[in-house]
Amino acid sequence: MENHKKFSLPILLLFVVLTTLQYSCQAHNSPQDYVNAHNRARAEVRVGPIRWDETVAAFARNYVNSRLGDCNLIHSGSKQYGENLAKGSGNFTGRAAVNLWVAEKGNYDYNSNSCVGGECHHYTQVVWRNSVRLGCARARCNNGWWFISCNYSPPGNIAGQRPYGFEI
Repeated sequence: MENHKKFSLPILLLFVVLTTLQYSCQAHNSPQDYVNAHNRARAEVRVGPIRWDETVAAFARNYVNSRLGDCNLIHSGSKQYGENLAKGSGNFTGRAAVNLWVAEKGNYDYNSNSCVGGECHHYTQVVWRNSVRLGCARARCNNGWWFISCNYSPPGNIAGQRPYGFEI
Protein backbone atom coordinates (compact mmCIF):
# COMPACT_ATOMS: atom_id res chain seq x y z
CA MET A 1 0.00 0.00 0.00
CA GLU A 2 2.87 2.35 0.80
CA ASN A 3 4.35 1.98 -2.72
CA HIS A 4 0.93 2.81 -4.20
CA LYS A 5 0.85 6.11 -2.27
CA LYS A 6 4.34 7.05 -3.50
CA PHE A 7 3.28 6.34 -7.07
CA SER A 8 -0.04 8.22 -6.82
CA LEU A 9 1.32 11.57 -5.65
CA PRO A 10 3.67 12.09 -8.64
CA ILE A 11 0.88 10.99 -11.00
CA LEU A 12 -1.52 13.42 -9.35
CA LEU A 13 1.00 16.26 -9.59
CA LEU A 14 1.66 15.47 -13.25
CA PHE A 15 -2.07 15.51 -13.92
CA VAL A 16 -2.42 18.92 -12.23
CA VAL A 17 0.49 20.37 -14.24
CA LEU A 18 -0.82 19.00 -17.55
CA THR A 19 -4.34 20.21 -16.83
CA THR A 20 -3.01 23.67 -15.96
CA LEU A 21 -0.96 23.79 -19.15
CA GLN A 22 -3.92 22.67 -21.23
CA TYR A 23 -6.11 25.35 -19.66
CA SER A 24 -3.51 28.09 -20.19
CA CYS A 25 -3.18 27.14 -23.86
CA GLN A 26 -6.95 27.26 -24.30
CA ALA A 27 -7.46 30.37 -22.17
CA HIS A 28 -9.10 33.24 -23.99
CA ASN A 29 -9.90 31.10 -27.03
CA SER A 30 -13.24 29.54 -26.12
CA PRO A 31 -16.36 30.56 -28.02
CA GLN A 32 -17.53 32.48 -24.95
CA ASP A 33 -14.21 34.37 -24.76
CA TYR A 34 -14.72 35.62 -28.32
CA VAL A 35 -18.38 36.48 -27.65
CA ASN A 36 -17.56 38.32 -24.41
CA ALA A 37 -14.80 40.39 -26.02
CA HIS A 38 -17.12 41.38 -28.86
CA ASN A 39 -20.04 42.16 -26.57
CA ARG A 40 -17.95 44.45 -24.35
CA ALA A 41 -17.15 46.61 -27.39
CA ARG A 42 -20.74 46.44 -28.65
CA ALA A 43 -22.15 47.49 -25.27
CA GLU A 44 -19.94 50.61 -25.29
CA VAL A 45 -21.85 51.88 -28.34
CA ARG A 46 -25.23 50.46 -27.24
CA VAL A 47 -25.33 47.68 -29.81
CA GLY A 48 -27.12 44.48 -28.86
CA PRO A 49 -25.13 41.35 -28.12
CA ILE A 50 -23.73 38.99 -30.68
CA ARG A 51 -24.06 35.22 -30.19
CA TRP A 52 -21.96 32.23 -31.16
CA ASP A 53 -23.09 30.32 -34.23
CA GLU A 54 -21.56 26.93 -34.95
CA THR A 55 -22.23 27.17 -38.71
CA VAL A 56 -20.31 30.44 -38.89
CA ALA A 57 -17.56 28.94 -36.69
CA ALA A 58 -17.25 25.96 -39.06
CA PHE A 59 -16.65 28.38 -41.94
CA ALA A 60 -13.97 30.16 -39.87
CA ARG A 61 -12.30 26.84 -38.97
CA ASN A 62 -12.23 25.71 -42.59
CA TYR A 63 -10.71 28.98 -43.72
CA VAL A 64 -8.12 29.11 -40.92
CA ASN A 65 -7.05 25.56 -41.73
CA SER A 66 -6.62 26.50 -45.39
CA ARG A 67 -4.10 29.24 -44.46
CA LEU A 68 -1.78 27.16 -42.26
CA GLY A 69 0.83 26.80 -45.00
CA ASP A 70 1.54 30.52 -45.32
CA CYS A 71 -0.37 32.30 -42.52
CA ASN A 72 -0.94 35.30 -44.81
CA LEU A 73 -3.74 37.65 -43.86
CA ILE A 74 -5.71 37.18 -47.05
CA HIS A 75 -9.48 37.39 -46.76
CA SER A 76 -11.59 34.43 -47.80
CA GLY A 77 -13.63 36.52 -50.23
CA SER A 78 -16.89 35.27 -48.72
CA LYS A 79 -19.94 37.35 -49.60
CA GLN A 80 -21.94 35.42 -47.00
CA TYR A 81 -19.92 36.52 -43.97
CA GLY A 82 -18.04 39.53 -42.70
CA GLU A 83 -14.51 38.70 -41.65
CA ASN A 84 -11.74 39.93 -39.38
CA LEU A 85 -8.31 38.31 -39.52
CA ALA A 86 -5.30 38.51 -37.23
CA LYS A 87 -2.06 36.69 -36.64
CA GLY A 88 0.45 36.74 -33.87
CA SER A 89 3.28 34.87 -32.26
CA GLY A 90 3.78 33.43 -28.81
CA ASN A 91 0.50 32.76 -27.03
CA PHE A 92 -1.59 35.00 -29.30
CA THR A 93 -5.17 34.49 -28.16
CA GLY A 94 -8.58 35.17 -29.59
CA ARG A 95 -9.16 37.82 -26.96
CA ALA A 96 -5.91 39.52 -28.00
CA ALA A 97 -7.08 39.54 -31.63
CA VAL A 98 -10.44 41.08 -30.73
CA ASN A 99 -8.65 43.66 -28.59
CA LEU A 100 -6.49 44.61 -31.61
CA TRP A 101 -9.61 45.15 -33.72
CA VAL A 102 -11.37 47.12 -30.98
CA ALA A 103 -8.27 49.30 -30.55
CA GLU A 104 -9.11 50.78 -33.96
CA LYS A 105 -12.07 52.57 -32.33
CA GLY A 106 -10.06 55.79 -32.08
CA ASN A 107 -9.67 55.82 -35.86
CA TYR A 108 -13.42 55.72 -36.49
CA ASP A 109 -15.15 59.10 -36.90
CA TYR A 110 -18.87 58.63 -36.38
CA ASN A 111 -19.81 62.04 -37.84
CA SER A 112 -18.14 61.38 -41.19
CA ASN A 113 -18.66 57.61 -40.93
CA SER A 114 -15.08 57.08 -42.01
CA CYS A 115 -11.64 56.06 -40.82
CA VAL A 116 -9.36 58.94 -39.83
CA GLY A 117 -5.74 58.43 -38.91
CA GLY A 118 -5.66 54.71 -39.62
CA GLU A 119 -7.61 51.52 -40.16
CA CYS A 120 -11.02 51.17 -38.49
CA HIS A 121 -12.95 48.58 -40.50
CA HIS A 122 -12.11 45.70 -38.16
CA TYR A 123 -13.60 47.73 -35.32
CA THR A 124 -16.73 48.67 -37.27
CA GLN A 125 -17.30 45.00 -38.10
CA VAL A 126 -17.03 44.07 -34.41
CA VAL A 127 -19.73 46.61 -33.48
CA TRP A 128 -21.89 46.31 -36.64
CA ARG A 129 -25.44 46.35 -35.24
CA ASN A 130 -26.91 43.96 -37.82
CA SER A 131 -24.20 41.32 -37.37
CA VAL A 132 -25.75 39.09 -34.72
CA ARG A 133 -24.01 35.73 -35.25
CA LEU A 134 -20.30 35.10 -34.70
CA GLY A 135 -17.93 32.23 -35.37
CA CYS A 136 -14.17 32.32 -34.81
CA ALA A 137 -11.26 29.93 -35.15
CA ARG A 138 -7.60 29.90 -34.17
CA ALA A 139 -4.87 27.58 -35.40
CA ARG A 140 -1.07 27.44 -35.40
CA CYS A 141 0.46 27.92 -38.83
CA ASN A 142 3.38 25.88 -40.11
CA ASN A 143 5.70 28.82 -39.33
CA GLY A 144 4.66 28.77 -35.65
CA TRP A 145 2.43 31.86 -35.77
CA TRP A 146 -1.24 31.82 -34.76
CA PHE A 147 -3.89 32.64 -37.37
CA ILE A 148 -7.32 33.82 -36.20
CA SER A 149 -10.46 34.44 -38.19
CA CYS A 150 -13.75 35.76 -36.86
CA ASN A 151 -16.69 35.69 -39.21
CA TYR A 152 -19.93 37.61 -38.87
CA SER A 153 -23.45 37.04 -40.09
CA PRO A 154 -24.92 38.99 -41.64
CA PRO A 155 -21.78 40.82 -42.81
CA GLY A 156 -21.13 44.44 -41.87
CA ASN A 157 -19.19 47.35 -43.33
CA ILE A 158 -21.88 48.14 -45.90
CA ALA A 159 -21.18 51.34 -47.85
CA GLY A 160 -23.45 54.21 -46.88
CA GLN A 161 -24.44 52.66 -43.56
CA ARG A 162 -23.12 53.33 -40.08
CA PRO A 163 -22.14 50.43 -37.82
CA TYR A 164 -24.49 51.68 -35.10
CA GLY A 165 -26.92 54.54 -34.52
CA PHE A 166 -28.67 56.17 -37.46
CA GLU A 167 -27.88 55.72 -41.13
CA ILE A 168 -26.41 58.57 -43.17
